[in-house]
Amino acid sequence: MSSVLIRNARLVNEGCEFDGDLLVSHGRIVKIARSIEGENASVEIDADGQWLLPGMIDDQVHFRDPGAPDKGSIYTESRAAVAGGITSFMDMPNTQPATLTLAALADKKRRAAINSVANYGFHFGVSNDNLDTIAALNPSEVAGVKVFMGASTGNMLVDDPKVLERLFAEVPTILLAHCEHTPSIEANLAEHRALFGEAISAADHPLIRDAQACFHSSSMAVNLARRHGTRLHVLHLTTARELALFEDKPLAHKRITAEVCLHHLLFDDRDYAALGNQIKCNPAIKTQADRDALRQALSSHRLDVIGSDHAPHTWAEKQRDYQHAPSGLPLVQHALPALLELVADNLLPITTLVAKTSHSVADLFAIPDRGYLREGYWADLVLIKPEPGGVAVGPEPILSQCGWTPFARHRFRHSVSTTLVSGQIAWHDKCLNDNCQGLPLRFMR
Repeated sequence: MSSVLIRNARLVNEGCEFDGDLLVSHGRIVKIARSIEGENASVEIDADGQWLLPGMIDDQVHFRDPGAPDKGSIYTESRAAVAGGITSFMDMPNTQPATLTLAALADKKRRAAINSVANYGFHFGVSNDNLDTIAALNPSEVAGVKVFMGASTGNMLVDDPKVLERLFAEVPTILLAHCEHTPSIEANLAEHRALFGEAISAADHPLIRDAQACFHSSSMAVNLARRHGTRLHVLHLTTARELALFEDKPLAHKRITAEVCLHHLLFDDRDYAALGNQIKCNPAIKTQADRDALRQALSSHRLDVIGSDHAPHTWAEKQRDYQHAPSGLPLVQHALPALLELVADNLLPITTLVAKTSHSVADLFAIPDRGYLREGYWADLVLIKPEPGGVAVGPEPILSQCGWTPFARHRFRHSVSTTLVSGQIAWHDKCLNDNCQGLPLRFMR
């Protein structure tokens, strides 16, 4: 690996901002100082005051590999990710086949070792008939165990009370939960069909997959975790009401944690009129009041991390009528620029954004030597360039296989100028280094 010296950066790390230089050698950060002299690095980058951040660690992506190459693959989506400032990802298990067996897990790791330009890890899935496998999992071999306590694809919906009791009691590592109450959703959908027939629109999505369906399921998950002492992480909160389920105290002092995703921070139900099925996702984007409550909660310890829930579908699929259009949207290529809009609007300090996208994710999943700007740590780095006039989304290629983005009408006030993955330049000056090779994430449990 070549050595890289980044000069004149504005480093953001562990609650502080400071000017300095950073030297990378053999994949790791070897020196951080106000000024580094006398080093003959292979590559030298003058940051000219740009923010230098630890790369985003995205704990929730759906890269569609294996099973849906028309939507995405580890090859395509990892390249979109590094362009968006994501240096490590953790992929969800609802692929085809689902990651419900050790063989399926090994196959995904093999695919990533060949194709990923970002660092990678994989979550294991839960069905009603693989609990013996889950109970015997080596916690260091998986990022986490994912349970769909709400509608899902295939056989991954788990709503049998006996199965859930055993899962929460025996899961050997962190348990991630998608929380929506399926009977409530089905009842709401039946009411809308009775009223509107086939004319249901995307604007009805947050009324069908409503706040009550989320709270019913997330409160049940929290209660199960408290009873069994489970290390629980509730994914993609979307409502103000759910926030009360989680304690406002530092991550290190909690066994039950929560996450918010970037689209639930940036969109609200007024956006369905313009974007329709483009922002149809599960759980649904809800009201402006919910969005604002989630934003405010980032300033506390109730929300621990920010993820993307990147879930690409083809443009043709998204053009179907509401009831047949799939849920999910592509987000990784614009992850950090989109989140930095909150910083530009003075709604979120840059130090808090770094904590929620890097530091806390590394701590939550027990990932050693990543997520911080520290000497000896892997050099997963992102340089963020200010764009005072704003940069329109669209002229640059969409790297995700699906070829579209819900941000097509946006102008971002920051861009990702450089991304380093394990010390390798993966993205620089709008160019991708296809020779970059991501490494498997380690989980020290």
